[in-house]
Amino acid sequence: MEKSTSRWVTLGGGIFVLFVATVTILLKIIPEPHRSLDYLVIGAVATFLSMILLWLALMYGPEE
Repeated sequence: MEKSTSRWVTLGGGIFVLFVATVTILLKIIPEPHRSLDYLVIGAVATFLSMILLWLALMYGPEE
């Protein structure tokens, strides 16, 4: 696998791990029973954090 491809796969894996960890943590923090709005907020926060990680990686990552 090329170095560039490996970097993208690693970034994608890191974003996926961050997304799953955020969802898991927020499901434990928000009190049950969960409503539809709770799931919407959890998904939105997880997506927001994942996109921030992507943006930071693209802004400050190594130049090719």
